[in-house]
Amino acid sequence: QVQVVESGGGQVQAGGSLRLSCVALRGTFNFKTMDWYRQAPGKQRELVASLTGFGVTSYSDAVKGRFTISRDRSNHWPKVHLQMESLKPDDTGVYYCNAVFEVGAAGDYWGQGTQVTVSS
Repeated sequence: QVQVVESGGGQVQAGGSLRLSCVALRGTFNFKTMDWYRQAPGKQRELVASLTGFGVTSYSDAVKGRFTISRDRSNHWPKVHLQMESLKPDDTGVYYCNAVFEVGAAGDYWGQGTQVTVSS
C-alpha cells in the first residue's frame, strides 16, 4: 500500500518562503502525476501545482510565477517539492499531496496534509 507523507508546512509572514515536500512511500518510480492541492478554511480543495511522470508542470493562475513544483530524484521513493515564494495571506490553508500510479500499486493516494499559515 502506498503511503503519501507531506512535510514542511509552517507559519511565515507575507512575502516569505516555504518549501513543502511529499514522498510516496512504496510507490513506483514511474508515477502518472504528483500534485499539490490546498484547502483554505470554508473553501473547496483546489489544485495548485501538478507534475507528470514525464516532467511536465502546470500551475493555477493564483500561484503561477511564485510556486515551483519539482522532482527529487535522489530519493528511492517518488518525491516532489513545492517551493513557495512571495507568499500571501491568501495562500493560507492545508496543503495536500496527491500521487497517482498506473503500475505497481495502481491508484490515487492522498497525504494527511500540512498546514501553511501566512500572516500579514
